[in-house]
Amino acid sequence: MRSSDDIERTIDGFGSTVWRACFGFFSREQDVQDAFQDTFLKYALADTTEFRDDEHRKAWLIKVASNVCRDMLRAAHRKDQPFDDAAEQRLWESARTTDSPLSRHVELVDAFRSLDDPPRFPLYLSLYEGYTAPEIAEIMDAPVNTVYSWISRGRKMLKEALS
Repeated sequence: MRSSDDIERTIDGFGSTVWRACFGFFSREQDVQDAFQDTFLKYALADTTEFRDDEHRKAWLIKVASNVCRDMLRAAHRKDQPFDDAAEQRLWESARTTDSPLSRHVELVDAFRSLDDPPRFPLYLSLYEGYTAPEIAEIMDAPVNTVYSWISRGRKMLKEALS
């Protein structure tokens, strides 16, 4: 297991990146928290994994976070909705109906989440994390030209959803 200092430094340095990556998959904060914790648990337990530099560590965390989120989405327990979700859903719906900065943010998040997952995650990595297509291809184990296509298709779909 990694040292607590290493884990704390990594959470301080890359926690917001992992949080945003998880937020792209889930609308419930509890799910984002679970994915965030699982990602850093996997980091803590991956003490044999060596990183070349901080960019390699960041890419590894993003890849693990996306895999954790996908696993959570496939899990059978996601089909059941707890009672407290009704209140959260009402709050989310009221934010959609008002003309406020929050409603514009909700509209953007909804449009982004409406994208299918090959274009959504590469588009997130490109727009929010600043990765280039070759870097995304390495993170996702995909051909570079495919990543370019995903990003282009994702931008087009996002533009259509927002217009």
